[in-house]
Amino acid sequence: MKLQDFFAGNPSGALAFSGGVDSSLLVWAAAAYGKNWRAYYVHAAFQPAFELEDARRVAEQCGLPMTVLNVDILSNAAVTANPPDRCYHCKRAIFSTILAQAKADGFSLVIDGSNASDNAGDRPGMRALRELEVQSPLRECGLTKADVRRLSREAGLPTWDKPAYACLATRIPTGTPLKLETLAAVEKAEGALAAMGFRDFRVRVPDGALVQVTEAQLPLARARWADLQAVLIPLFGRAALDPKPRTPSL
Repeated sequence: MKLQDFFAGNPSGALAFSGGVDSSLLVWAAAAYGKNWRAYYVHAAFQPAFELEDARRVAEQCGLPMTVLNVDILSNAAVTANPPDRCYHCKRAIFSTILAQAKADGFSLVIDGSNASDNAGDRPGMRALRELEVQSPLRECGLTKADVRRLSREAGLPTWDKPAYACLATRIPTGTPLKLETLAAVEKAEGALAAMGFRDFRVRVPDGALVQVTEAQLPLARARWADLQAVLIPLFGRAALDPKPRTPSL
């Protein structure tokens, strides 16, 4: 089955939109092949501001209407405790919000951007999607991440080479309670790295800030380390550069 076949069989519905590579392709496909689709972006403390900007840009380019839903995810104690299955509780909360609004808007079908490369066996969030009966057309069509990037490039989407970007909560060790100020500090720090020209990186906070960059950008990190410390130390008290290169996101 191809994406156009999916949308031919499902001409209307609601699309959970993150602004990332996978769901951006679905936005394009829904606009190109569907008839009455709407994208829903959930704005919460785990998403940096640039993700919403990217989502709006793609939705406007594709001509698909988009609704922004605000979710106070930090009011969910099961999420803020940051257990090993935090993603399950977070996905339940986020997609329950999308499902409720989609139903109010007249949509019975909700889809997400999980692709055929995603391993459902080790992702608690996938369990939440199954329980809520959210469909994943990219998986159903057998499209891998490489396929999604290729199709996105062919469609002229600006996200085709966008690095994978896990939510800000993944920067904080499991078991450490999630706090707004820590998440905001991580967002500010990663925004500073992006402004310095870094790409595909993480600022993790196991004890202070641990900067992880790809092997190709380790020389830049070493050259700009004084500048990075000037940003990171006021935010986290200490900073270190991980000597082990980060594996590039696919």
